[in-house]
Amino acid sequence: MPTPDCWRGKWALVTGASSGIGQALAEELAALGANLVLTARRRDRLEALQQRLRSEHGVATETVQADLAQPGAAQEILTFTEQRRLTIDLLVNNAGVGSYGEFHASDLERELDIVQLNCAAVVALTHRYVGRMVERRSGSILIVASTGAYQAVPYMATYAASKAFDLLFAEALAAEVKRYGVRVCALCPGPTRSEFGSVAHVRENLPQSMDDPNHVARIGLNALAAGEFSVIAGYTNWIGVQAQRLAPRRFVTSMAEMVFRPAGK
Repeated sequence: MPTPDCWRGKWALVTGASSGIGQALAEELAALGANLVLTARRRDRLEALQQRLRSEHGVATETVQADLAQPGAAQEILTFTEQRRLTIDLLVNNAGVGSYGEFHASDLERELDIVQLNCAAVVALTHRYVGRMVERRSGSILIVASTGAYQAVPYMATYAASKAFDLLFAEALAAEVKRYGVRVCALCPGPTRSEFGSVAHVRENLPQSMDDPNHVARIGLNALAAGEFSVIAGYTNWIGVQAQRLAPRRFVTSMAEMVFRPAGK
């Protein structure tokens, strides 16, 4: 059975690499000997991570500043790797964003940015690289979804729906390209220590424990290497997803509404 060591000496492209799970995936891949193209919006963080990974692991690294909320960013990233003649053997679609609060009171542009970054950008980048992988009869794609992909999440409606898209897109694509020697896997983390909550303005007193991003990254890479179509990070999260499947969907959504309801509402 393949192991994550299969990416040693090969090039991996990681989006949203400047923090959280994206940074953890870059760290884990560097430790495995993979060369890295790191992309995110914040150049200073990318360059600091680049220098650290080079120093600690001796891997080749490149950085490209890009905002995948902009429709043309995927083509910019492809052009960057092609100009440098880098063969991307592993594409990690990690960049994502969310929002928290009542949908009717939300900023429409923010909600549309969620769809652009979490869905459209994933499709755009994947389409640009998967064809090359099919031609080579080798390659891997990891798409970071969420345990929120398995249910509706009131007050995070667009985010959860976008992650459901990522999960089903990944699983469908995995079945399509398996016969070409290409692996695709959706990584579905639960709450994880990162900047996501503060950026999305999620209230701080939600009853949830936070997983370690490097632990989540290792689960995703192991599952991808093993040929899994999707993986839920953590046994507790897996139990939670299985349990909710036994209950009526309306009941699960109503319970989630009570848990996630903003204070004072």
